[in-house]
Amino acid sequence: MTAAQLVAAVTAEYYKGDGSREMLRAVMDVIERAHPGIVELASSDQRPGFTVRLAERPFPKQWEPALREAVATVSGTASNVSPLPSPGFFTRVFRAIRKIFSA
Repeated sequence: MTAAQLVAAVTAEYYKGDGSREMLRAVMDVIERAHPGIVELASSDQRPGFTVRLAERPFPKQWEPALREAVATVSGTASNVSPLPSPGFFTRVFRAIRKIFSA
């Protein structure tokens, strides 16, 4: 997993607000120090308020070791957390078809 993919996954989980915020706080601290402004607020048509979107910027390479260390710390202390689910059958088929047509 690349640093950009990890940042996107952790940020999405952190801002989802389902109780995993405290567990991901150490990783988010590194992300926010290295990559301020990772999220941007946008207006939402579906409900009053705003939505949180990831900013499209690369993660700085010099901060990758600190990010790895924070993830290792969190993954070592959070043994009851399940890994990300593997993609389903239809997702894999869709990706294969998209890969064929994009080549």
